[in-house]
Amino acid sequence: MEDRVLTSSRTRESITESLVAIIEDMTSDWDLTSTEEINQNTQLISDLAFESIDIVQLVVAIEESFQKRGLPFEKVLMNDGRYVDDLKVGELSDFLYQNL
Repeated sequence: MEDRVLTSSRTRESITESLVAIIEDMTSDWDLTSTEEINQNTQLISDLAFESIDIVQLVVAIEESFQKRGLPFEKVLMNDGRYVDDLKVGELSDFLYQNL
């Protein structure tokens, strides 16, 4: 997407900005009822109406944007062998900060 800085120099803020840009791009033509800006507290499922296929597309977009394949997304998407009910943008951003 935007500047492709080495991941070692990425800050939490720059990761969050990139993540928000990816999500905004994905949802730009969705008919969302919320007019709030996407931020750290935005929940993918309850706020943005993500479905499982959207999560898969988001993972692919993240891997492409950050040029990093094989990230352990199960750490953030699963809890005790079950998929999480929802995921905040901030939780995903923290995961990326720790794993990039």
